Amino acid sequence: QVQLVESGGGWVQPGGSLRLSCAASGFRFSSYTMSWYRQAPGKGRELVARISSAGGSEDYADFVNGRFTISRDNAKNTVYLQMNSLRPEDTAVYYCNARYYYSYWGQGTQVTISS
Repeated sequence: QVQLVESGGGWVQPGGSLRLSCAASGFRFSSYTMSWYRQAPGKGRELVARISSAGGSEDYADFVNGRFTISRDNAKNTVYLQMNSLRPEDTAVYYCNARYYYSYWGQGTQVTISS
């Protein structure tokens, strides 16, 4: 059974940091490109960051602007998103995605940035 379980979301003040984790099981994690997406209220889902299967290549949305870092540990079947300098506009549900032959999604974790 395929599972992607996100954790690490919560509420922080502007300028704060959060580290999201996504624990994967039920598929060959090391073969999959892993991504983080987000969906703000009333908006569509958008790509935040993506990392290649071996971790050698990363891509980020323009709005990240050097504030976030995606990483993965294939020995632990886990992908991370370190988010620094958070802004109110980063408020969204953050989703983990695995893509290779198939595409799998987690249930999402809420991130709220406000003072």
